[in-house]
Amino acid sequence: MKKIVLAATAAASLIALSACGRSPEGAAIENAGEMMADNMEMKADSMDAMADNTSNAMASDMMENSADAMDAGAANVREAADDAADNADAMAANKR
Repeated sequence: MKKIVLAATAAASLIALSACGRSPEGAAIENAGEMMADNMEMKADSMDAMADNTSNAMASDMMENSADAMDAGAANVREAADDAADNADAMAANKR
């Protein structure tokens, strides 16, 4: 539990630092994407833990594959949020 709290605190700090220099809209988009990706990674970690605790090898493999897919999805969410935030920043800069 302490590791999760520490990881969440570190992620929040990184999100705050990464939002520097962004428009308010871009920062909001990036923060939402980061929170969604963090949630997906936590679910993947839970699936990995369940896979480790099952005695059924086939079920374990399926859970590990699902966890890997969830991690890949989290990376895609981060990338899409970053791209969308960049677009929002560009649109905000054009309004000035």
